[in-house]
Amino acid sequence: MTSSAAVSPASSLPVSPSPLLRGADLALLLVAIVWGTSYGVAKGALAYYPVLGFLAVRFLLTTALLAPVALRGTTAAQRWGALRKGLPLGALLLSIFVCETYGVAHTPASRAAFLISLCVVFTPVAEWALMGQRPSRAVWMCVAVSLCGALWLAGGWQGGWSGGDALMLAAAVLRALMACATARAARHVSPSAAPGAAPVPVLLLTTVQSAVVGLGTLAMGWALLPQGLPPLPTWAAASGFWWATAYLVLGCTVFALVAQNWALKHTSPSRVGLLTGTEPAWGALFAVAWLGESLGPQGWLGGALVVGAALWMARR
Repeated sequence: MTSSAAVSPASSLPVSPSPLLRGADLALLLVAIVWGTSYGVAKGALAYYPVLGFLAVRFLLTTALLAPVALRGTTAAQRWGALRKGLPLGALLLSIFVCETYGVAHTPASRAAFLISLCVVFTPVAEWALMGQRPSRAVWMCVAVSLCGALWLAGGWQGGWSGGDALMLAAAVLRALMACATARAARHVSPSAAPGAAPVPVLLLTTVQSAVVGLGTLAMGWALLPQGLPPLPTWAAASGFWWATAYLVLGCTVFALVAQNWALKHTSPSRVGLLTGTEPAWGALFAVAWLGESLGPQGWLGGALVVGAALWMARR
């Protein structure tokens, strides 16, 4: 994870062996699948505890799990680099989760799925503006197909804008910025670093991000809620809350964040955006198979377009 031998200079894309690139693609598809299931699981957990408190529990547990492994064998320079890069990235991640969670609570799920999938469009633009990587025609074609699929999956677009819609749109923009910023942080070494120094370890960077989100939402909960955060529910009274929390911590946070940060070290943010943009399709499949929701022919076709566009781009 800490080696920079397979990474090109800052101005170009990473030059990775094809097995590494295939591994990154597979990891990102798994991330999209896991995130697609997270909405239904999180809604179940939020029935027991407030949004900010739940996010604090989720990310503080993630930090506690990652920290002992992430800190092992690291140098003082790597720890300082992780703090310097991880604090602003953690602030971005905090903003994303707050916008997403409150956005889903105030807009229909179909609209939320379509709006968050707009990060597929914003990521190539952000990559062009922040990293100088001009998107190819193939990328724009896949973006267009993905958007059409997401819109069909969401059942079309009707009605005006709401506050929840605005929050989901903000989350999509922040996701695009996050992908580019994480890619730069994972690949690049500071010019002031010692010769031969390696980039910040991905696991250490993820730990700092998780700590920022956990502590940030904890502080926001105590500051913004009239009575502060209530006591945590007990296992006897709310075992469903703790099962949902365990799944979201281990699958949707520990695995997903580490896998995404690792993949961003070996592939482009636009490719990451396309592959993780299949999330709405996997979420629909989960809703049908596990939650008993129905999905018409238009929805199935939309999901097939989203996943198909991402897989076609991955093969290229």
